[in-house]
Amino acid sequence: MENAYNSKAYSAASATSPLTLDAILRRNPTERDVQIEILFCGVCHSDVHQVRNEWNEAMPTVYPCVPGHEIVGRVTRIGSDVEKYKKGDLVAVGCLVDSDHTCPRCQENFEQFCPNVTFTYNSPDRHLGGVTFGGYSESIVVDERFVLRVPTNLDPAGVAPLLCAGITTYSPLRHWSVGTGKKVGVVGLGGLGHMGVKFAHALGAYVVVFSTSPGKTEDAHRLGADEVVISRNADEMHKHAGTFDFILDTVSADHDVNAYLNLLGQDGNMTLVGAPEKPLAVSAFSLLINRRSLSGSLIGGIAETQEMLDFCGQHNISADVEVIPIQKINEAYERLLKSDVKYRFCIDMGSLKSE
Repeated sequence: MENAYNSKAYSAASATSPLTLDAILRRNPTERDVQIEILFCGVCHSDVHQVRNEWNEAMPTVYPCVPGHEIVGRVTRIGSDVEKYKKGDLVAVGCLVDSDHTCPRCQENFEQFCPNVTFTYNSPDRHLGGVTFGGYSESIVVDERFVLRVPTNLDPAGVAPLLCAGITTYSPLRHWSVGTGKKVGVVGLGGLGHMGVKFAHALGAYVVVFSTSPGKTEDAHRLGADEVVISRNADEMHKHAGTFDFILDTVSADHDVNAYLNLLGQDGNMTLVGAPEKPLAVSAFSLLINRRSLSGSLIGGIAETQEMLDFCGQHNISADVEVIPIQKINEAYERLLKSDVKYRFCIDMGSLKSE
């Protein structure tokens, strides 16, 4: 294909296949495109769901599937009309690589809600046909409007998960005006939760972590928590009844949301960013009392993602990562399912060069 080039990648051939070395096509940069050599790519839990076709009803997986939407790399080539970036710049790409640019959502900088959004992988590819391929690869070509600038004072490996876990937690905290004088709860201390704690602390809130694991108390304090509550302890939970302004629920396992809703004060909100497989049972009285609300949040738009990265640069915030070579990705998936990582895996994509 004249308008494309080959790039090494790791792909899954089916829902039950391991990720293995593959060659994929990337488009040659058009006028507004930026070509990026990928240095690091974070591993998101949604990568596992997508590779194993566990979201078949909402987002069926097309194979071969190349996951990865937490990308940090260096610009190697730019199109003739690119204005914001130059060769050698340290940049990032998150969950989105295109949208229709014209709908009301795009006009309001909510590209993630655009009905014609193009996700970084497993989305219709408007240029080459087939589907888009993600960051488990040597390089990627993206419209400059979906490329983000990375603060140079941050560790690039720790930046990668900010492109999903970071914006997923930052966006609702900003939307619900979390800041000084607010009491904020974070449910769960995993890949999402640890970022929620860092952001809420940096925004000036009083931060309480809810965990089922007493062993996470020390780490929660290190990350910025003022207090840790073991959620299985009814007495500890009861002490906080009706006192929270905002709670960020990062848990994807089945759990009782009413136990946390009852901790909200008047007009308090709890936002879900985890995605439990089964519908949650919500008691009407958990919402009626104190005029509480329960809502959800999905990543963020491009402008807000850049705002989040700039905030991280100013406050020296990055994700806690375990860096792995691409050759250990299948092992990492198994460990991720056991929550055996503090707190995100990040692939050193330089390891792909040896293949």
